[in-house]
Amino acid sequence: MLIIPIKDGENIDRALKRYKRKFDKTGVVRQLRSRQAFIKPSVTRRAQVQKAAYIQGLRDSLES
Repeated sequence: MLIIPIKDGENIDRALKRYKRKFDKTGVVRQLRSRQAFIKPSVTRRAQVQKAAYIQGLRDSLES
């Protein structure tokens, strides 16, 4: 559970913004979305390899 202490005289909008930022950092929503459907390990590995190849291509193009 997230606890956001509110200081005296603090605006509620600012406290809500801090809560949202802290909630995003925990990654709960991302984890729930990833668990909605099973993805085979081979598919995740293939996606990682494709992403790495893409990033490496970008870095190579910058060096040339």
